[in-house]
Amino acid sequence: MGKLIKLKVNEVYQLKITLQETKPEIWRRFLVVSSIKLPDLSKVIQTVMGWTNSHLHQFVKDGKIYSEPDEHSYHESVDYRKIRLNQFMTEEKQSVIYDYDFGDGWSHKIVLEKIISEKMQKYPECIGGKRACPPEDCGGPFGYGNLMEILSDPDNEEYDSMMDWLEGDYDPEFFDMEEVNEMLKEKDFGCVDFD
Repeated sequence: MGKLIKLKVNEVYQLKITLQETKPEIWRRFLVVSSIKLPDLSKVIQTVMGWTNSHLHQFVKDGKIYSEPDEHSYHESVDYRKIRLNQFMTEEKQSVIYDYDFGDGWSHKIVLEKIISEKMQKYPECIGGKRACPPEDCGGPFGYGNLMEILSDPDNEEYDSMMDWLEGDYDPEFFDMEEVNEMLKEKDFGCVDFD
């Protein structure tokens, strides 16, 4: 079983993440300890959004890229493995970008909505959200829009093949916060160290 942190008093960040270029919006609101490291925050994001962590990702702040070092990358980036969220985002209303799957080009906006001092709460925790995450490898925002158009019309000639590809199991309106929180409890997000 993963580690959930039980704190007496610590700063907690309430974050809202919104998938860009999708209508209607796909978003999640969640709580994490402010001292979470960026790679662990990425794991939380993958879980709350519903991605499978099958592709590369990066954070972008003030034009700088923060990611795991990659000698094959065309872009210079800052090694994010030791950076904590409270070093990266320090003020309410501040926002950063989280990019996932560079081929499909999913971009998410993360906003630090509140800095909270909580007592005896378990983190991370998802506290809200709307709509299902797009299926992996559906072609980014453009491909997702096309998929939604096809799924809205059972008479579309591509409907059956898309349903086969989705294994008949995709509801774009469905979001199960309880299930997300169960998954968050099962995973280790490396949040215990507060040095």
